[in-house]
Amino acid sequence: MILDLFKLDGRVALVTGASRGLGQSMALGLAEAGADIVAVSRSGDCQEIEALVLETGRRFWSYTCDLGQPTQRVGLIDRILDQTGAIDILVNNAGVGHRHLPEEYPLTEWCQLLEIHLNASFDLSQQAVTHMLYRGRGKIINIGSVMTFQGGLNIPAYAAAKHGLAGLTKSLANSWSNRGINVNCICPGYFETSLSHGLQDDPVRGPQILDRIPVGRWGQPDEIAGLCVFLASDASNYMHGSTVVIDGGWMSRWPDCEQQRCL
Repeated sequence: MILDLFKLDGRVALVTGASRGLGQSMALGLAEAGADIVAVSRSGDCQEIEALVLETGRRFWSYTCDLGQPTQRVGLIDRILDQTGAIDILVNNAGVGHRHLPEEYPLTEWCQLLEIHLNASFDLSQQAVTHMLYRGRGKIINIGSVMTFQGGLNIPAYAAAKHGLAGLTKSLANSWSNRGINVNCICPGYFETSLSHGLQDDPVRGPQILDRIPVGRWGQPDEIAGLCVFLASDASNYMHGSTVVIDGGWMSRWPDCEQQRCL
């Protein structure tokens, strides 16, 4: 049966940035599909997602780690494996955002953002794949953005990191696809989360962005869960190195815009 291909029973999924927003929605979706969940977050405030996962009958583990600090990432996967015994799915979702004029962008914030979005994604993938290669299977899902394809306004570090994730996804897929590892990238558009409220409520940029989304609304966090489950499941076994957009049609319409001032 086709639906059986989407089942994740008996698998363990590690989701970074799982305490809120899109990370929380993807973690819950994976649990509803049958996976046990490992949540990694900087705050360690995972009570909400823990309760939601436990309601599905799945197991849950939480780890506090500032992924922007390389020393905190050392041995993280081994510590998780000591408890879970396996990591079948890795979702590199954790991220931050800073907005400054490029000529004023602080180099410290540039380095921090690339460390979290790009370096940590490679680091955790490298740590996890040793285990995955030994077992001959695994799913790695990087979380990009529509800024994987665009430059945006006053977000040079974010755009650079998301472009980098697309290249990383393709490169890792080239190396690992014939060894049982799927590496793909989800590129969300504008979703309603606690991190996006400032942009959504902005009296100028909020309406500009909304006007350019063909579906006429921002995405709801739970609308990304199905795509994550698909890429984590056997239904996507022939997908390697793909960057999949989920954006309400934003990328379809964007070339018709006169300017990028809304980004």
